[in-house]
Amino acid sequence: MSYQPAACRQAYRLIAVRKDLIVSEPRQGRLFDDYRYFFSLTNDATLTAEEVVFSANDRCQQENILAQLNAVRSLHAPVDNLTSNEAYLLMTSLAWNLKAWLALRLPVNKGRWQPRHQDQQTKLLRMEFRTFVNYWLRIPCQVLTTGRRLIMRLMAWNRWQPVFFRLAADLSHPLRR
Repeated sequence: MSYQPAACRQAYRLIAVRKDLIVSEPRQGRLFDDYRYFFSLTNDATLTAEEVVFSANDRCQQENILAQLNAVRSLHAPVDNLTSNEAYLLMTSLAWNLKAWLALRLPVNKGRWQPRHQDQQTKLLRMEFRTFVNYWLRIPCQVLTTGRRLIMRLMAWNRWQPVFFRLAADLSHPLRR
């Protein structure tokens, strides 16, 4: 549909998407239906409505990534000279890339576990950086040396530990097989 804001001379194309939501509780089941409306404005008449909505969703994903980068203060320079700022930017980008690399390196086994493993890989790739740090890096561990062995015991459990152990087992083997 065509839409012309009051302060504009030009009419724009308005696309409205209605999402049907089913609100439910685990004990009560389905409670009621709810609707959410999402609107997109464009001046491109050549794209279909689906293409406009998908491109807007892709842009939202980029905005989520920028928001996550702002949350870890990777775009803020903490010190006063360029060399230190460059080092800080390099460290934050390496930490961000470590998260992406681990997600892409996560093995997806074929068979009945494949959909679950793909879902875990996607969730890890899209995980916010603070969540990644809390679940993957801040793991309390007891390090023991007995004889010639090094034993590491995890002292707490979180829901990402099965994925962590699967990735650790895969990383313990060399890349050339």
